[in-house]
Amino acid sequence: MAVLADGLAAAWAPFDRDRFVARALAGLDGLELKGRVAHVAAALHDALPLPYPQAAELVRECAGHVPLDLWSGWPATEHTAVQGLGHLRAAMDTLAVLTPFATGEFAVRPFLRHHRDDALKIMFEWAESPDEHLRRLASEGSRPRLPWAGRVEWLMSPGPTLPLLDRLRDDPSEYVRRSVANHVNDLAKDHPDEALGLLARWRSDGGSHVERVLRHAVRGLLRAGHPEALALVGATPGSGSVDALTLESGTVAVGERLGFTVAVTSGAAGPVLLKYAIRRAGSRRVFHLGQREAGGPGETFTLRKSHSFRPVTTRDEPPGDRELDVIVNGRVAASVPFTLVR
Repeated sequence: MAVLADGLAAAWAPFDRDRFVARALAGLDGLELKGRVAHVAAALHDALPLPYPQAAELVRECAGHVPLDLWSGWPATEHTAVQGLGHLRAAMDTLAVLTPFATGEFAVRPFLRHHRDDALKIMFEWAESPDEHLRRLASEGSRPRLPWAGRVEWLMSPGPTLPLLDRLRDDPSEYVRRSVANHVNDLAKDHPDEALGLLARWRSDGGSHVERVLRHAVRGLLRAGHPEALALVGATPGSGSVDALTLESGTVAVGERLGFTVAVTSGAAGPVLLKYAIRRAGSRRVFHLGQREAGGPGETFTLRKSHSFRPVTTRDEPPGDRELDVIVNGRVAASVPFTLVR
C-alpha cells in the first residue's frame, strides 16, 4: 500500500498520501483478501477526486515511478474495474500497464461482460503484444471458468475466444502457453467435443510446443476417463489391470497420510495413465498417481503413494468409511476400503 501511495504522490503533487494510507488501513483488519483489495481500491478512488480518464493517467504514471507488485498493484486493477467501466479504452490501457506487476485477469471481466465486442477487440490487440504478460492476459482474462473471477456468460460458449487461442497456442513463452492450456481445460468441462476437436487440429497443424499444451489442456478429461482424450494422448482406453493393491493400514487419522502400493500390468503398448480416487457417500475426488510407457501388453509396474488427510479450510473431511479406487487408462481397475478416524 505504501508503494502505491509513493507512486501516486510522485505522479500527482496534490495527492494526499497520508490521508490515503490512513483511510486504506482503517477497517482493514477482519476483512478477507478480496475484501481488503476492494477496500483499498475504494480508498484510492476517494484519494483521486478526478474524472476517471485523468485518474487512470495518474495510475499508469504511478507504475513508472515505483516497483509495484501484487499487493500494491491489485487494488489499482480493482479501482480500474470499478471506476473505469464507462471508459473502456482508458481502463483497458491502464490494465495493460498494470498487468506485468499485478495481473489484470480479474479486473478485465466486467469489461468483457459490458463491452463484449470492443473489449474482445482490444484483447486481440494484446495477443499481438511483445509483452508476454499482456499476451497472457488476453488468454487468462477470457477463460470460461477463471478461478475466483466473476462469470461472463458469453465466454462459456466455445467460439468467441478460439481465434485468441489459435494465435497464442505456440507462443514462445511457457507462461502464455500454460494459460492457453488452462483456457482449453476450462472449455473442455462444458464442451469436451469442441475442445478435443480444437486440440486435434492443433496437432495436425504442428508447432514447437503442441504436445505439451495438449497434455496440459486435457488433464481434466483424462481425470474423468474420457475415452477420446485418452486416445488423443496415445493411451488405449480401459486397457491395463491391477494385480495387487495394498494399504499400509486400513485406518488413517485426520491429519495423517494413507500409504498404498499398487502393481499394474499394461494391456497394450503406449501410455499407462494411472489415477486414484478417494470416495465416500456424496463425494469422489480424483488424483494423479503416475504415468508409465509400455512397450506392449504384459509389462508390470509397481507404484507407491501416500495420500494426505491434512485438514484444509476449503474442504471438510468427516470421519467414516472410504474407498480407494485405482484407475488405469480411465477404468476403475481395483478398489479397497479403509476408514478415516479422528
